[in-house]
Amino acid sequence: MNQKYSILSKKEAELIGKASSPFYIYDEKGIIENAKEVMEAFSWNKGFREYFAVKANPNPDIVDILVKLGCGCDCSSDTELTIAERLNAPIMFSSNVTPAHEYVHARKANAIINLDDISHIPFLQEYVSMPDTICCRFNPGGDFKVSENCMGNPGDAKYGMTRPQIFEAFRQLKEAGVKHFGLHAFLASNTLANEYYPKLARVLFELAVELKKELAVDIAFVNLSGGIGVAYNPNDDSNDIWAISDGVWKVYEEIFTPEGMEPAIYTELGRYMLAPFGQLVMKVLHKKDTHKQYVGCDACAANQMRPAMYGAYHEIIVLGKEDQPKDHKYDVTGSLCENNDKFAVDRMLPEIEVGDILVLCDSGAHASAMGYNYNGKLHCAEYLKRLDGSVQLIKRAEKPSDYFATFRIDPESDKPRW
Repeated sequence: MNQKYSILSKKEAELIGKASSPFYIYDEKGIIENAKEVMEAFSWNKGFREYFAVKANPNPDIVDILVKLGCGCDCSSDTELTIAERLNAPIMFSSNVTPAHEYVHARKANAIINLDDISHIPFLQEYVSMPDTICCRFNPGGDFKVSENCMGNPGDAKYGMTRPQIFEAFRQLKEAGVKHFGLHAFLASNTLANEYYPKLARVLFELAVELKKELAVDIAFVNLSGGIGVAYNPNDDSNDIWAISDGVWKVYEEIFTPEGMEPAIYTELGRYMLAPFGQLVMKVLHKKDTHKQYVGCDACAANQMRPAMYGAYHEIIVLGKEDQPKDHKYDVTGSLCENNDKFAVDRMLPEIEVGDILVLCDSGAHASAMGYNYNGKLHCAEYLKRLDGSVQLIKRAEKPSDYFATFRIDPESDKPRW
């Protein structure tokens, strides 16, 4: 599934770069085709819905593509709820350490609330009316490992309720008038193991049957959350969404069908839906030759923090030099006053010159969304390559006036002093 080619030609990138560099570019065609494949793979479940994890990429134009295909939105904050509302999307509200006003907003938006903790039940009752349908997040604790990217010990994660708490939460919620229930768990991040979803499904499906039998509750859906990853490194094997879906279906048939249960299956994918279909495009400003050879770009970790924060691998393309030998070793860096501001360390690439255009692949999710303003850096522009080949600006580059707008306000004019 990974898109290791450039969405743009060198000429197109140079043209856009004259107006705005660095910048993000997304591929509408790839996003649509991938989303349709996910929906087709899970079409065996008549209630299936993908609730796109808005945190992965909150650009409304990108989210709108998915909503128009039938996806909902997984939201975790006021702002994300507003995006989903304005796009008329079905909403799953999965948050933690939730302030009261966000629960109020979620209820007004008719979102399905996914409770992270049993202590939120009286909190929810105090501030909003109890909905007919509600979901609870489960944390099984213990060991849960299917690959190196899965959480080895879910008990270390801050999310979800214990098994006794889930049963007690369902009792309290039923007494409070809830009629339909959902189960949710999040136990992995960016796993390339096809067996992750089926293994998680077994845990949740068996729990759902027990809850129904013991408490006589209606299990309306099971939400497998996210966690399905992408192969950032081209040497890694990509996930097979058909194998994943088939594995979940087999567990569904084994556990639910004999019980006469037909809950909907929900997913909350973010990275899998978008990462391969976005790229960060940047220009080489300087070359430095000291103890190592460095290539300095006009983008930095403030634009894409994953390599600096996690040491994450992203493939780098040198536009116009795709077929040249990768016989030069570079550290590819930004300009932040931090030594971890590197997109790649000891990366073998074609010989690079000042003015070359580099593409950081698989930057469609958890990339621009995680941008920040350290060193006074400004968020860059975002573009969308439409189905007809045209390129549309969907987010302008941040200006200095945007950066200063929230600083100390003049009380007489109600304007920034800056």
